[in-house]
Amino acid sequence: MENEPLVRMVGICKSFGTVQAVKDVDFEVYPNEIVGLVGDNGAGKSTLIKILCGIYPPDKGEIYFEGRRVRFRSAKEPRELGIEVTHQDLALAEQLNVYRNVFLGREEIKTHLGMMSYLDDKKMASETRRLLENLQIKIPSVSSMVRTLSGGMRQAVAISKCAYFRAKLVIMDEPTAALGISEAEATLELIKRLKEVSSVVVITHNLQHIFYVVDRIVVLRHGQVVGSKLRLDTTQDEISGLILGRPTSLSS
Repeated sequence: MENEPLVRMVGICKSFGTVQAVKDVDFEVYPNEIVGLVGDNGAGKSTLIKILCGIYPPDKGEIYFEGRRVRFRSAKEPRELGIEVTHQDLALAEQLNVYRNVFLGREEIKTHLGMMSYLDDKKMASETRRLLENLQIKIPSVSSMVRTLSGGMRQAVAISKCAYFRAKLVIMDEPTAALGISEAEATLELIKRLKEVSSVVVITHNLQHIFYVVDRIVVLRHGQVVGSKLRLDTTQDEISGLILGRPTSLSS
């Protein structure tokens, strides 16, 4: 882990009417680090991430990306810097095949005789096939329609897209939700491999999965950071105590 954070959020505050969703939150992610962001429902996780993704402007506070202060005015600007999000619904086009989904919105175009332009399906399929092999992802065919894939395979397609376009930060919202045991394990292994090229933030209620995959755990409660622990220096019991606001043998 490098000394200079990839992302640094300082003193972030956000209110909705009389409800303060986040208050004076400091949050950092370092290069090639996997951070678990945890907290009970209403703890402020989604609000904080939506601020980082340009969906909400903060009422107060500063955001730095690669050491430079940034002010996001739309969700497009973070993506241009290399911040990608995979949501629970994955935002995949079910009527398209795997390689078309990987390149969705960034399609490869081929021009014939300097006049006619068309999608370069051959290149997109070849690049997707190579990508899946490198990430050790097993999918029947890159020409398979996404609607025919299992939940784990769909998650793999979403992660593959982030890897191909060299996202600097990938934010994953409940990446193992609704997956079976074997598919959840495969997804967690894929997240570990994604760390080789990106930083990752994992938001989940599953502490077992958090402890399997992350380097550091940040706990939010009532909109404030109540703990930041290296995974190797804490326990599930301590993190549960921080989430619920109860003392444990390590945090008391």
